Amino acid sequence: MLDFFIPAAHAQDAGGAAGGGIAQIIMLVGFVLIFYFLLWRPQSKRAKQHKNLISNLSKGDEVVIGGGIMGRITNVTDDFLSMEIAEGTVVNVQKNAVASVLPKGTLKSI
Repeated sequence: MLDFFIPAAHAQDAGGAAGGGIAQIIMLVGFVLIFYFLLWRPQSKRAKQHKNLISNLSKGDEVVIGGGIMGRITNVTDDFLSMEIAEGTVVNVQKNAVASVLPKGTLKSI
């Protein structure tokens, strides 16, 4: 029963090996380019924007942290910031937790 497959395996010639190698290299380069343009480059852009956002935080800014808590910054240090989330309620959070800066007056309108 297996004798049927053995002659077919020996009947192939080795002529297509050189063309296959170039096709594999082209496909590998294509995958690297797709990976770069769809994953790595957009992620590095977002990381650069977030780093810029964190470096520009100052007292009085209204921010949202990753957990969805909104508040006004009362104090900024190198790694942490104090955020007033309600009148008389101040919490300390890491600067990296800040997701976005809100326009001025957003907290009063909510």
